[in-house]
Amino acid sequence: MASACKTAEPAPTPPSPATPATQPQPPADSRPLSPGLDLAAMNEQANPCEDFYEFACGNWVKNTEIPADRPRWSRGFDAISARNEDILREILEGVSKGKAPEGLASAQKLGDFYGSCMDEAKLEASLPVLRAELAKLTAKNAKDLARVVGTLHAQNVFPLFRMGANTDFKDASQMIGEVDQGGLGLPDRDYYLKDDEKSKALRDAYIEHVKNTFVLLGEPAETAAKSAVSVLEVETALAKASMSRVERREPKNLYHRLERKGLKAEAPGFPWDEYFKAAGAGNVQALNVSHPPFFKEVERLAKTMPAAAWTPYLTWNYVSSAVPALPKAFQDERFRFSQNLTGAKEDVARWKKCVRFTNMALGEALAQPFIERTFGAEGKTTTLQMVQEIEKAFERNLDTLAWMDAATREQALVKVRKIVNKIGYPDKWRDYGAMKVDRESFLRSILGANAFEQARQIAKIGKPVDKEEWLMSPPTVNAYYNPPFNEIVFPAGILQPPFFDREATVPVNFGAMGMVVGHEITHGFDDEGRQYDAEGNLRDWWTPASDKAFRERVACVKEQYDNYTAIDDVKLNGALTLGENVADLGGLKLSHAAMEAWLARDAEAAKRAEGSRYTPSQQFFIGYAQSWCSKYRDAYARQLAVVDPHSPPYWRVNGPVGNLSEFQKAFQCKADAKMVRPAAQRCEVW
Repeated sequence: MASACKTAEPAPTPPSPATPATQPQPPADSRPLSPGLDLAAMNEQANPCEDFYEFACGNWVKNTEIPADRPRWSRGFDAISARNEDILREILEGVSKGKAPEGLASAQKLGDFYGSCMDEAKLEASLPVLRAELAKLTAKNAKDLARVVGTLHAQNVFPLFRMGANTDFKDASQMIGEVDQGGLGLPDRDYYLKDDEKSKALRDAYIEHVKNTFVLLGEPAETAAKSAVSVLEVETALAKASMSRVERREPKNLYHRLERKGLKAEAPGFPWDEYFKAAGAGNVQALNVSHPPFFKEVERLAKTMPAAAWTPYLTWNYVSSAVPALPKAFQDERFRFSQNLTGAKEDVARWKKCVRFTNMALGEALAQPFIERTFGAEGKTTTLQMVQEIEKAFERNLDTLAWMDAATREQALVKVRKIVNKIGYPDKWRDYGAMKVDRESFLRSILGANAFEQARQIAKIGKPVDKEEWLMSPPTVNAYYNPPFNEIVFPAGILQPPFFDREATVPVNFGAMGMVVGHEITHGFDDEGRQYDAEGNLRDWWTPASDKAFRERVACVKEQYDNYTAIDDVKLNGALTLGENVADLGGLKLSHAAMEAWLARDAEAAKRAEGSRYTPSQQFFIGYAQSWCSKYRDAYARQLAVVDPHSPPYWRVNGPVGNLSEFQKAFQCKADAKMVRPAAQRCEVW
């Protein structure tokens, strides 16, 4: 679905630009490094004013190998995720053997879901169940097609387009239905539309992958090849009608509340009533159509495509969604193709897959024992104090913004004061009682989990928004700002070293986790988030003068990142990454100011921070950079340059610090240093 969530998840690290001549910077003295910082990760021989990422992460990058089963490895997100997965595995192994923590309501479902996933012998027997489902995917006419597509959508499989629930952009208190573009097998529409050699080679590999999958289903090779070409033809038509990722960053582009009658008028050749009935949404009338021209194309395809073309396309969508529950040959084929996109050397171990699938399906049930093991009251209290300190820093900073007039400043103040802070885990756990799980069949378990989730989404339509709902499971290593809820959310999964370390100094924690907090707060005021008011409604609360001044400032950020290289000949897309770059810049500035305010009133924390070879401000920036030390495989870096709204970690570190006088002062950088942008080019938004 079209989502307004903004997350902190990283993008790839490009190869460093030509290494500048190093200017050795010996430590100021022999005092130890601050708790929370990693001396082994640093290259202290590099000049922080010339390449700060190299200074903070150089030895980590030099000495770290990406695990064979991963497309990337980071000192922050991935290292924490791996630790979390070990804990979740231990929990699930026990639950699947009947050793569940006392009082865990969904223990049986957790154990059966994970147990069925781990029973690889039974996966080999899944084809009869699959073939029985595939036999239903025939469409002789548009009415048949609408019925089959609706039936698949009810199972959380989305050929042609996506359907679910979303907040009404203009009334954030209500949930309405939404239909959105979709139906593609490759990560982005651009993969279908570009004519460069790499894109053509990837499409060829994709056709081969689809063909091989049909062969595994029992089709003769010649028939399978034709089926694969047919699939690509449908997907290419859908890609051509799709909005780009940059276009979808503009909220107004995604809001067209036409209702069901309006959709039927827009694309009358598609049997919408038949579709909604089959999708389990027969009574839904309130409807946002995210991109009306896309559904004109859906109508055209339904009317003009030969009936024989739909069976391969629908089959491919169904099988592709079910691969984790199919025999090993299907999974091996999926991995073989995925290497084109990720560069991973080995497939992920089965237990890791099963932990991830269980977290996706039953995340709030699995979270309960996870929380007990990993997240104490101290972590929640300290994080909340940090959040509140940074929100105060935002308020103080508003008074310094000469470009913003009083009327707009007052509205911004109202909005930041109404931000809801969610930390650790929900106050109320999700009820999974209606989910069907089968210990004897992981395929049936996945089907049951998918159907449960889609039914849960459909049931929201026409009801008030549930402001207590979380959009990530608590073990997830991430964070987000959600504009329609005007909330920032920090799952317990991310509140661990190196982002949050109980033993670290205050500056290190503010540089790592505090920056993430400031980042998410700033998302409420980036080029997308600023279009929503304090109540979460899409409403223009800016005066023309402040609006013009804001646009000028974010244009500076776009231009800055347009000039950076993601990898090889691939440049960053400053428009795609604009919101995240603005949030990084604002997050660092706000968190640094909050750290200074904290130390000014906490003498003990200030004294502890001073007992290090680096000053508090230096600790802050090193703590920030070290939470982003990362390495990426080239294929994955290329993919994320196309699809990821985040800049690569190298530029997430070196990009914003060049705009901050606080960084220049902390490391006493000269005005002509590479990490100091000339005054005329310096970007500042918040």
